[in-house]
Amino acid sequence: MQRLDFRAMGCYMLALIDSTNPDATEALALVPTWFEEWENVLSRFRDNSELSALNRADGKPFQASETLFLVLQASLQAAQDSAGLVTPTLLDAVQAAGYDRSFDALAKSMERATIAAEIFDWHSIELDEKNRTVRLPRGMHLDFGGIAKGWAADQAAARLSAIAPALVDAGGDIAISARQDNEEWSIGIADPFRPESDLELLMVECGGVATSGRDYRRWQRNGKWQHHIINPRTGEPADTDVLSATVIAPTTQQAEVAAKTALILGSRAGMEWLERHETLAGLFVLEDGTIVRSSTMERYLWREPVVLN
Repeated sequence: MQRLDFRAMGCYMLALIDSTNPDATEALALVPTWFEEWENVLSRFRDNSELSALNRADGKPFQASETLFLVLQASLQAAQDSAGLVTPTLLDAVQAAGYDRSFDALAKSMERATIAAEIFDWHSIELDEKNRTVRLPRGMHLDFGGIAKGWAADQAAARLSAIAPALVDAGGDIAISARQDNEEWSIGIADPFRPESDLELLMVECGGVATSGRDYRRWQRNGKWQHHIINPRTGEPADTDVLSATVIAPTTQQAEVAAKTALILGSRAGMEWLERHETLAGLFVLEDGTIVRSSTMERYLWREPVVLN
């Protein structure tokens, strides 16, 4: 097993590949380069990124790269799957809440002024697949958020898995490929009250795991705590009893969308939503420390074998 730790997209990243051969070593060394290329396209924090250029298009058709177009399509699919709760059209609302710079920079200046934000309907984004162009309504600005990380994790894991089984952890969005003999990967769910400890240990063969939480990316604005997960129905940080939501799904991208949807909905409606999707399994940590699991989560939880005398 080979391991590489690095930072990208404002997060701690980890890549593992289950091989010691030279091809695996060479591929693993390329992972930070891949993320740098994707960040240059997808980051809202880089003025020279392609996404920033799209956000400055002012209602004009924009010629998109394949990467930007694919992630935008994925974001619109996420909006469709979540009934609009996870949408890329929330950049102005996120900035209005105070998240107007990378979190590393934001932590140095926690008080931010309130600004007005309009919530745009994602249906109004126009895509021309034949010519690969995008037109945003004038005044709309996009933020891919966790969708970009989930997509990138899936892409990186797929590239590595062409050589050997791999795991890519993009700031808590974890993509894993199947190992030989259906051997499982072990993945810890961090305790939001004690981040140095794990609540549970997951055993997952392949797919994606994502955690969405309001325990880390938060700050104060005018004396009130804010977080980065916006409820499009209100335009404000989600008012929810779920502190963190972890979801297992066939892909990391799907897990990211499901975790955010469930968190915004709250524990009752969020768990009902998860239970309606057979391919999803989830675990919530509530504000009061209560842990809530979906009926499908038990199959992934590691339990210490009982030794009978």
